Amino acid sequence: MSFDELGTPLSEVTFCVVDLETTGGGASADITEFGAVKVRGGEVLGEFQTLVNPLSQIPALISVLTGITDRLVADAPRLPQVLPGFLEFAAGCVLVAHNARFDIGFLKRACSRHDYAWPQPKVIDTVALARHTLARDEVPNVKLGTLAAHFQVHTSPTHRALDDARATVEVLHALLERLGGFSVQTLEDLLEFLNQVSPQRRAKRSLAKDVPAAPGIYQFVAVLTAPDGSARRQVLYVGKSRNLRRRVASYFTAAETRPRMEEMVRIATAVETVVCRTPLEADVLELRLIAAHSPRYNRRSKYPERQHWLKLTAEAFPRLSIVRQITDDGCFYFGPFRRRQAAEQVQLASYEAFGLRQCTTRLSRTKATPACALAEMGRCSAPCQLRLSPQEYATIVERVRNALSTDVRPLIRAAAPRLQQLVAAERFEEAAAFATRLEDCTRAAARHHRLASLAACPQLVAALRTEPGWEIHVIRYGRLANATLARQGEVPQQIARDAVAVATSVTRPVGPQPAGTIEETEQIADWLERPGVRLIEIDGDWCWPLGIGPTASVQLRRSQPSGGLGSDA
Repeated sequence: MSFDELGTPLSEVTFCVVDLETTGGGASADITEFGAVKVRGGEVLGEFQTLVNPLSQIPALISVLTGITDRLVADAPRLPQVLPGFLEFAAGCVLVAHNARFDIGFLKRACSRHDYAWPQPKVIDTVALARHTLARDEVPNVKLGTLAAHFQVHTSPTHRALDDARATVEVLHALLERLGGFSVQTLEDLLEFLNQVSPQRRAKRSLAKDVPAAPGIYQFVAVLTAPDGSARRQVLYVGKSRNLRRRVASYFTAAETRPRMEEMVRIATAVETVVCRTPLEADVLELRLIAAHSPRYNRRSKYPERQHWLKLTAEAFPRLSIVRQITDDGCFYFGPFRRRQAAEQVQLASYEAFGLRQCTTRLSRTKATPACALAEMGRCSAPCQLRLSPQEYATIVERVRNALSTDVRPLIRAAAPRLQQLVAAERFEEAAAFATRLEDCTRAAARHHRLASLAACPQLVAALRTEPGWEIHVIRYGRLANATLARQGEVPQQIARDAVAVATSVTRPVGPQPAGTIEETEQIADWLERPGVRLIEIDGDWCWPLGIGPTASVQLRRSQPSGGLGSDA
């Protein structure tokens, strides 16, 4: 590792140990005394001490405890005069305090009150350090007086700022000596130790040693030994980053706070990386690797195949069926849906709007079958009773197909009377659920056409200018076939032609589903819709119908007792 990555040795860190005396512990209390000692490598570099006139009465209990009285501070400088001197004294130091939350809180409020920028120093709390370092049977508590007696320091705490700061210095040095057994050698080690980063986790920082400082994806892997003695490589976690070295190194520090990552790092035996040319390539490669390996520590994108589709069946009297896969059967498919419940909402909205049959019974064109309760309530066109001819029912089916494939607004308009009835009857919860169902339809339609339009394009080549150069992507049937970067001085058009020549061949997918996973195509769509993206070449039509998406959305106007639809519906 480089010297920068090794961290700052504790012997080279300048600590400013500070203690404050105040008029109390509340937010309205004022500082009455500063005491600070600057140390490095066990040597005292300087001390800072002054009383402060708080311009308020010091409570008698505080005077008894500290010995600081109103008369004692009457001629002392005020806080605006003292604060700049202390900030200069502590500049560039790591602040140390016993119960740092108290002292640092007063310093932050003082800076804010008097218009001084808080310098954001690193802070060490000797209370927390003692709790993590000392066993419970060593000391009954971690008060400064108790620790001073335990370590037999030369300066006893007296509730005066400078004496307490001097005592804290000796306690700090004693605690740092104890940290040798915890492999704490640098300031970074110390901060991680206070954040309870285990030594086992910090010891694995060497896994990040050869990771490049470049954009791409990383994999934590473990080599597991089977009962028969054979070794098996297992991918534990897949992620992406614009700076692989910095991101991987963060897993071994306090920056990573997820509990399951602690376990993952403990198991991992290596980190593998792939440098990517563009951020979109990294996004897509991450999704593909997660789909291929289903890493146990990745929670998202592990099961891209878990999608649902609405299928308009091919039978005498078609119906809407929820399926998990698209087959080459010539049927119309609508979706995808991440959850089955979302598909059911669109299914119910289509039933209510057009009277499509809901039963799953296979019906005959010529022979009637018993009707269900929905037919008796008038909520189904009842083709089972042959009330409609196959040709008349086909008209209903065509309206459903058009609403899902071309213009969802007829579905919204057909549902308007029912929504208005619910609002007029003051059945607002049902009306809200009904309106949400209609909004689900518009969102599902927008997603369907956004993906289907890319899935239908045999080839699309696009570019986006960024700081490193032109990001160029070749997309085939909604799948990323190649990615490259035209740097400064290179001709983007020629780089794009070369990228097309070596791009991966992609087979045309079945139906509206893309050749890649749904998540991959959505990532591609996000990139294509960014401002500044330019189309270099396109084979096919990348578009979707006008009456789809936000223009067809429905809003339930609770402020109008009579209810109603939005103006676009």
